[in-house]
This record gives sequence, structure tokens and C-alpha cells, in this order.
Amino acid sequence: MNTASSYKWVPLSDTSDDEISRVCADLNVNPVFARMLINRQLTNPSTARSFFSPTWADLHDPFLFRDMQKVVDRIGEAINQGEHVRIYGDYDVDGTTSVALVFGFLRQFIPLIDYYIPDREKEGYGISELGIERAIEQGVNLMIALDCGIRSVELTRKAQQAGVDLIICDHHEPGADLPPAFAILNPKCENAGYPFHELSGCGIGFKLIQALCTSMNLPNEEFQSYIDLVAVSIASDLVPMVEENRTLAYLGLKKLNEQPGAGLKTIIDKFINKPDLDISNVVFMIGPRINAAGRMASATTAVGLLLSDDDDQADDLAAQLNDYNSERQGLDRSITEEAWHVLQQQEGFPTNKTNLIVGEDWHKGVVGIVASRIMEKHYRPTILLTRSGDFYVGSARSIEGFDIHEALTKCSQLLYQFGGHKYAAGLKIRPENLMAFRAAFESSAKELTADHLTPEIAYEAELNIHTITDDFLRNLKKFAPFGPNNPIPVFRSNAVFDTGVARTMGKNNEHLKLSLQQSRGEQPYTAVGFGFGDWYNEVLGGTRLDILYTIEENYFNNRTTIQLMLKDIRLHSSV
Repeated sequence: MNTASSYKWVPLSDTSDDEISRVCADLNVNPVFARMLINRQLTNPSTARSFFSPTWADLHDPFLFRDMQKVVDRIGEAINQGEHVRIYGDYDVDGTTSVALVFGFLRQFIPLIDYYIPDREKEGYGISELGIERAIEQGVNLMIALDCGIRSVELTRKAQQAGVDLIICDHHEPGADLPPAFAILNPKCENAGYPFHELSGCGIGFKLIQALCTSMNLPNEEFQSYIDLVAVSIASDLVPMVEENRTLAYLGLKKLNEQPGAGLKTIIDKFINKPDLDISNVVFMIGPRINAAGRMASATTAVGLLLSDDDDQADDLAAQLNDYNSERQGLDRSITEEAWHVLQQQEGFPTNKTNLIVGEDWHKGVVGIVASRIMEKHYRPTILLTRSGDFYVGSARSIEGFDIHEALTKCSQLLYQFGGHKYAAGLKIRPENLMAFRAAFESSAKELTADHLTPEIAYEAELNIHTITDDFLRNLKKFAPFGPNNPIPVFRSNAVFDTGVARTMGKNNEHLKLSLQQSRGEQPYTAVGFGFGDWYNEVLGGTRLDILYTIEENYFNNRTTIQLMLKDIRLHSSV
């Protein structure tokens, strides 16, 4: 049995006592929360107040986008001329929420409007040849592409030359040449004009309808009513949870908990038994069900649910999404096992600095998830490919400090197509280039050291667990919503011990449940560690442990209690 930690434990910052004391005095917080504010660079009182109380007034003017007025005028022309408008979006959560948002808003004003989601299996990611051909054949005058298109140079040219005006609303990294679209809304483009660069695709769609409401003199409630969809996209697409994204997520979560749209309400009512949703509930319970439609069948099912205002129809569509998600989970498990076996047989394993795993018949809908699973098992930049017709297609996932998009750019002469961002990307490659690409991808990571390839867990502060009171948790929740760049706070406690009721859980006893104290006589805290079943014998007899954990509310049988979720365990050493 190996219970040694494979993680580095790293404090988020090395903050002086003087600085902590100053923030405590300036902001009237305790030292733990002062340290958390310092970690987030929120030491100015006005900045901290905005962080803790986001409002609609914190949102940027959408007309800061250089092309926004041009876009608004073109849509106004389409409305006045009765043109055929098509909303085109990707098949993942960000894409489907984007389509539901923009289509849901514009259908009030445009009779001849429809939407198009490419088929993952037949068309692949982004704007497809088939999608453009159908738009031309069906007399579409204006197409608004959401969450895709920024690298579709030739297909954009084809659409524009055929008389289909294309507006691209994307948040992915642009290439050297921008597509010759009618207009582009992408804050990552040079001279885009927008001050915040990390919006989700749905977030850009939201800025578009915000601008339209301003232009059409509509009340703010018209665009604000779609904010729950934006929160789902932000959570699921893992964009940085900072600045405008955090404001949008905060306001969107409020709507999700108070008055969600009918489709989202159906998912919440049927599958989530929790009175107060947070971002993790969106990430692990809402997002996967929406995503499953595009992974396993057609993403139009997800869009249909998000647009539905009929309870019976919404129930049927939500049940379909849940079935797709169950099917996806089974494939996820089986393909992860197979891919892990393939990786272990490869020459150079485990010393290679990258993972490139190729299968012949893996389901394309789950290769991204499996790439993430493999990376968790063997912490390396990871690409998973599967055969698709005359090509191999797949997904890339990266580790901290390694830009996977930049690495693929260096190998671009060997790729047929690729796109994405720093930590995740999609790619398409001809079979004859696989061997050369494997070598080039490995070479792109040659600068990675053993330190890079050891995952780390960063923690906010050390706590004595008896300080975790209801009041502490109430203040901790004010830092939410959590996500990239505003992570769920991880804490460290040393020399804790189980009170004698430790047990394993799960059908294979793979999980661990403890009742922890730091000093005898204190109120014990329940701690749960998924995947820590091997520690059971180690913790018996009051063995002292050092732990990393997050703090959450456990809602069970209409009762809410504080629970520690273990991230890592070490045997305590007095030295």
C-alpha cells in the first residue's frame, strides 16, 4: 500500500505579519480572510467592496467593442428588411447556452430566424463546410457565429462571397490572420477595444444583446433575464472567475437560485437536491447534462431544453439529457481504462514529458474528458486522438505552466486543423503525420522539469479546525463564486486525528470518512476523502495527520452541516 502524497503543498503567498495586520485593520476582517484578500490582490477597500457586492453597474459598456455598433446596425437592418437570420453555435455548454441566449432574444423581433449546431461526429468543431453550404443553399442573409469561428478564415470568405454576412462572436485565441467576416466580437483580438479579455462565448453573446437593448431602448430586464445562461457557461467553460466574469457569474447564480429559466429549472428540480446552488453544482451537475447531448447525440436537444417554456416538453428533454449523461459516464470509464493501458505500453513511459494516446474507435464525444482523466493519473500535457474517417481527431489538455495552444502552434505544419487556448485545445491530423507529430509534441515540452511535472496544491492558510464555525463559513462564502483565478479556498491543518469512527465507503472501499479533532474535547468535524480508502489502516489508533481540504456545507435529510473535503493527506511529523 502506498499512501505517500504525490503533490507539492504550496502556500498561495508568503505574506508578512505586518501586511496581514494592515489589511485586518483597513477592512475589519480576521487574519485568515486578510490573507485570502491579499492572495487575490484585493487590499484596497473600494476594490474589496466591489468584489464582495457585485452589481449590474459593474459591467462594462458593450459598445467598447470596436465592431459592436456595426453589429447592432446590421442586426437592425435584418429586422427591418425581414431577412433570414441564422444563429450558429458550438455543441458544448458554452456554445449551446450562447445559441439559446441570442436566439431566444432575437426571435422576438425576427420572424425568419433559426439556429444551427454542427454534428460533432460528422462536422467536428467550429464553423463547418456543411454549415456554410446549408446557409448558402437555404438563403440565409445573416449568420451570427457564437463560441467559434475566429480561425475559420476560408469558410468565412466563402460565406461572405456567397452573400451570407457573417458576424463572429468568439473568445478563442485568434490566428495570425483574422477571418474576413462582416464583423468580429472577440476581446482577444488586437484592437478589439474591450477592456476585459476573458469573457466566455455566451458572455460575448450577452454583451451583444445588452447592446441591442440599449440601441432599441428596451428595459434592462430584457437582457438581464438571460444571465442564468451566462453563469452556466462561465462555470462550465472554466474561464477565469475574475472581474466581469465574476460579476456575471454572481448575478447569474442569484437568478439560478431565485428564478431560473424553465429549462434550467427542470434540470435543477429533477436532478439536484440542494436548496442553494453554487458554481460546483453547475460544473458537476448542470454542465455535464447539457454537454452530454452534443457528446452522445445532438446538441439541439440541449438548446431545445434551454429554450423550452412547456413543462411537459422540458421534462422529456431533461430526461433525455440525463440518459445521455449516464451513457457518457460509462464510456468515460471504459475508454479511460483502455487509454491508460495503451499509455503504459508506450516506449518511453513513464519518463516522457508528454502523453499522446491514439485509439481507432473511441467515441469522439468523450476524448476531452478522458484526456483530463489521464492527465490526473500521469501529470503531463496530454493529447487523446481517435480515428475519424481519413483523419485522427482529438483533444489536448495541459498542466500548469505549459501553454498547449502555443505548443500546437509550433507543430502546426503537421496538423490539418487546431484551435483552443492555453489549457485546452482540439486538433485534427492526417495519419501519415502522427509519428512526426509525436516527436514534435514531445520536443515542445523539453524544457519541462521534474518540478513542473509534479502537481501542486496551493493552500490559503493554516487553520486550527476548531475555528471553522458557522460564522467562519458564512464569511468564507462571500468569496464565491469560485473558479479559475479565484479558486475554492484550500486550507491546511496539522496534527489532526480521527476520533475512532473512521470507515471506508464505496463499493470497492475506495473512499474514506473520518471524524477529526485537533485537540481532545473539541467538537469533531466530518471529513470525506474521495479516493483515499488506502489511508484507512494508517488513521486508526489516533495517528496524527496533516491535511489539505476545502470546507463545504453537506445537505442531507433537510439538515445542513459543515464538512471537510480532503484534497491530500500526510503523516504528521513534529520536525
